[in-house]
Amino acid sequence: MDSKRDYYEVLEVPRDADAKTIKRAFLKKARTLHPDVNDAPDAEERFKEVNEAYTVLSDEQKRANYDRYGDPNGPAGFGSDYVDISDIFGGGGFGFGDIFDSFFGGRTSQGGAAAQRTRGRDMGIRLTVTLEEAAAGCTKTVAYTRLAPCEDCNGTGAAEGGKLHACDRCHGTGRVVEVQRTIFGQAQVQTTCPACHGQGQVIDHPCETCEGQGRTPSREKVEVRVPAGVHSGQTITVEGKGEAGLRGDACGDLVVSVEVAESERFERQGDDLYCTVRVDALQAIVGTTVTVDGILEGESVSVEVPAGCQFGQRVTVARRGMPRLGMVARGNLVAVVQVETPTDLTNKQLLDVAALVAERSGDAAPSAGEKDAEPEGFSAAAENAAEHFAKERWHAPKNPFKGGHR
Repeated sequence: MDSKRDYYEVLEVPRDADAKTIKRAFLKKARTLHPDVNDAPDAEERFKEVNEAYTVLSDEQKRANYDRYGDPNGPAGFGSDYVDISDIFGGGGFGFGDIFDSFFGGRTSQGGAAAQRTRGRDMGIRLTVTLEEAAAGCTKTVAYTRLAPCEDCNGTGAAEGGKLHACDRCHGTGRVVEVQRTIFGQAQVQTTCPACHGQGQVIDHPCETCEGQGRTPSREKVEVRVPAGVHSGQTITVEGKGEAGLRGDACGDLVVSVEVAESERFERQGDDLYCTVRVDALQAIVGTTVTVDGILEGESVSVEVPAGCQFGQRVTVARRGMPRLGMVARGNLVAVVQVETPTDLTNKQLLDVAALVAERSGDAAPSAGEKDAEPEGFSAAAENAAEHFAKERWHAPKNPFKGGHR
C-alpha cells in the first residue's frame, strides 16, 4: 500500500477482529475526528484515513484481498458482477461526508427552525453496464455506504433497558414557545424543541453505538437486477435500501441510474443496432452472405449482401437488434456494407478482370493465346484495369455512425 498506514493500525483493532468490532472502532474514531467536532489542522485528513480503512475492512472481499495481497483490489480486481460504488448522490450530491453529517444529527442547519427528519432519505448510485449486458439482462452486486439500522439496538436507538418517554421540555409536542422583546413589545415565537429536535420523545438510556439514532454508517452490498433492453438514463429502484430512518422509521429507497457503455462492435439507435460488414468488390458485384456475431451470447446473424451492392448501402436483418424493454420483440440489425478492393488476386484473375473491364470499355478483349501471356502484352485498357485492381485502396472508417444514440 505504498506509504499508507496499515488499516488495522488506523482503526486500532487486531487483524482477527470481527465485523462488529471494526464498525465500533470506526464509529468511535470518526466521532472524534469529524471536522464538525474537531478543529485540529489534520482532522480532515485523519478522518479520510479512518474512512478509507473502514471501507476496506468492512467489505469481506476487499479485506480478504488486503490481508492476502496487501491491496484491496487483489491481483486482478473484482469480477465483472461486482461493482464498488463510490459515486453516491442524493439531490445535489450525496457523499460519505453527507452520510456522516446525517449521523451526527440528521437535523437541518437552519438553527432548529425545522424538525428533525425521521424517514430515511432515498439514495442513488450510477451503474455502468456493457451493451451486451444491457441486451441480455444481468445481475450486478454493488457495494456502497449508507446509514443502516443499528445492529446493537435493532434500530430502536435505546440501550438494553432504555425506554422512550415524552420530552420534559416540550411535553411531547416537539415545539416550544419563546417570548422575545421587540420594538413593538413582547412577541411569542414558536420553534423546534432543542431537547428532542422536534421528536417529542427522548430516550432515557440511548444506545452507545448509534447515540440513540437507531442507525449507523455501514458498508452495504445489494444485488441489482438489470432488465434486458435497458437504456442509458433509466432507473431501477431497490426498495428499503436507502438511508435508514431514525429509531425504526421507514428506510428510503436505493435508486440505480443505469449507464450503457459504448460498444466497439455496435452503435445503438433506439432498439436498432448498426454494425459494419466488409466485402471485396467482386463479392459486392455478384452478392454474398456474411455471418457476424450477434449482440446476444452465441448468436450468429447472416447478412445477405445483394448483387450490385454499393459502398455504404444498408442491409437490414429484422429482429436481430436490442430486445425491447419488457417485451419479447427486438429491434433490427442494420449492417452497413463497406466495399474493399481485393489486393491478393493472381495474375490469371487479374487478366480475367482486365478482360472484363476492357470489354465494358469497348476495347478488344485479349485473345485465347494472349491470356497466357505476361501482363506486358495487355492492351492499354487492360493494363490500366490490372493496375487499378492491384493497387491498395483507401480503407473506410470502422463505423460511419459513431456518435449516435445508444
